[in-house]
Amino acid sequence: MELLALSEFLLPAFDRFTALAVFCTVFVLAFDFMKRRKKCQNYPPGPWALPFIGNILQVDLSNPHLSFAKLAKKHGNVFSVQFGWTNLVVLSGYETLKEALVKKSEDFADRPTLPVYEEMLKRIGEGIIFAKYGHWWREQRRFSLLTLRNFGMGKKSLEMRIVEEAGFLNQAFEDEMGLPFDAHFCLTCATSNIICSIIFGDRYEYHDKKFLGFLHTVEESFVLEGAFWGQLLNAFPFIRHFPGPHSKIFKNQEKTIRFLQEIVTEHKELWDPNEPRDFIDAFFAEQEKMKNDPKTSFLESNLIGAVVDLFAAGTETSSTTLRWALIFMVLHPELQSKVHEEIDRVVGKERKPMLDDRDNMPYTNAVIHETQRLGNIAPISLPHQTYRATEVMGYTIPKGTVIIPNLTSVMFDENVWSTPHQFNPDHFLNAEGKFMKPEAFLPFSAGRRVCLGEQLAKTELFLFFTSMLQHFTFLLPENEPRPSYTEAKYGITRSPLPYRLCVKVR
Repeated sequence: MELLALSEFLLPAFDRFTALAVFCTVFVLAFDFMKRRKKCQNYPPGPWALPFIGNILQVDLSNPHLSFAKLAKKHGNVFSVQFGWTNLVVLSGYETLKEALVKKSEDFADRPTLPVYEEMLKRIGEGIIFAKYGHWWREQRRFSLLTLRNFGMGKKSLEMRIVEEAGFLNQAFEDEMGLPFDAHFCLTCATSNIICSIIFGDRYEYHDKKFLGFLHTVEESFVLEGAFWGQLLNAFPFIRHFPGPHSKIFKNQEKTIRFLQEIVTEHKELWDPNEPRDFIDAFFAEQEKMKNDPKTSFLESNLIGAVVDLFAAGTETSSTTLRWALIFMVLHPELQSKVHEEIDRVVGKERKPMLDDRDNMPYTNAVIHETQRLGNIAPISLPHQTYRATEVMGYTIPKGTVIIPNLTSVMFDENVWSTPHQFNPDHFLNAEGKFMKPEAFLPFSAGRRVCLGEQLAKTELFLFFTSMLQHFTFLLPENEPRPSYTEAKYGITRSPLPYRLCVKVR
């Protein structure tokens, strides 16, 4: 009797619990459905998404560009995916990217708020790269371009600075005395010293421990922020409150801010408005001029943001491209010999290469461009966001949708490149052996968010690469594995795995 009475008491309670569980499940699923539902008709197609997590299990976060290529074959050049509750539209193919980024550049000019940077940007301002599209972004980009030009970009003075730095780089290589070594941080120091001379008005020695530590922090951040944990954090922002590898992202951001804040503070103490030495001084002068404008973006916090953006963009991309270039040269010694021959014929062995030589060196120029194409250092660029509701290739995309420009799709397009997965400088040479650049070559992206330092990067790549090849033959060390160009480290950029080489003075 007691058992019967107990069962009669428990059954209603169990039924109530079951009903509550069913209600909660239905409510949560309905809430998830409302969060993830498409906001318009004719929205781009895409793979079926799981509740709460979306399509994140269908995308390799360590190589998202490869996953997007597979999805594009099934769903087309404009397709949608969901990361958590975030809707993304991936654009592939040259015609698609041209329509979106060039023909409708303002529609796609905004940036999303990425949780991986949210706390940092609250402290240092939006800067340039991640600034929302509008007055602040236009003001900062216009000022940055003008100031970069004033301090040498596109001028002979900056060219001479790069030529001088190339001399320091060659000396560092020569000091290795032909023994196997990793050229990674020598190349990073060389390219960063150019942007440092513009922003800080100074350069650093290649063995400066504090500076090398800073470069290591910046590079590690590029990997962490763009790879698995950074992508996961953007999809599920709540994980920042739990311990894990992603915590290193925020620690590195703090180190970066602290290093640059020290430099800005030192500049402020010595600032002379009548004699601007560099970008930081020019920013102070503009800040003083605009101090009574309530809408000004020239705030000291925003200066740190601008410096972070210029330094990171001006260092990592060029040095990574040069690392890929040396891999291709040691893997293809016959092509390296052709570069040597052209340098010897046009420049000689005594005179230093100059930018004016580029038009007379089509093969060397083609090798550099092919390095950018096959190296593919920005596979999916940086995310855009629609500034207003728009259409692309017949599909409707709502305002505020995150856009992923899949640059890999044009850099490896079989309809454009005869051997898309091989290192082939002939991709950039016509039948007469003259340099030509296909429209689908978009390593710096396109449109309003095209890379701010494109001209600087082109100048650096030509002068550094030509100077290195003028002085050295690059060789594979004996009894060491060959470096790979198909395997890479993925982050914000796609960079080579560690490798060593030897140099022989020519």
